[in-house]
Amino acid sequence: MELGAFSVSLAVKDIAASRSFYEKLGFSAIMGEEAQNWLIMKNGDHVIGLFQGMFDKNILTFNPGWNADSEQLPDFTDIRNIQQSLKSVGIEVGTEVDPQSSGPANFSVTDPDGNVILFDQHV
Repeated sequence: MELGAFSVSLAVKDIAASRSFYEKLGFSAIMGEEAQNWLIMKNGDHVIGLFQGMFDKNILTFNPGWNADSEQLPDFTDIRNIQQSLKSVGIEVGTEVDPQSSGPANFSVTDPDGNVILFDQHV
């Protein structure tokens, strides 16, 4: 099962201060709008999202269908197949993606320690 691009989505208190901090670590904004309180930043193959006021905790994020440069992959495991695979091994899925749908969709799961893992397909 290919999960797609991986990033960490950080729940930040001050997006400008966080942007400045991560720029000092060599990250550059590649998408998003600071005025809308969200940025996606990259340093080599490492991707983080900065999100102010959008959620309470940090989230692990997988983007099926994308590589680390947010480019669509020619072949990938569709989010509906990932959802079915997780359910088949007993992992409880939050709001489910309609298995008959296609295209962009998302769902999340929570690990045993309360960490949220978001599966967010944009293609």
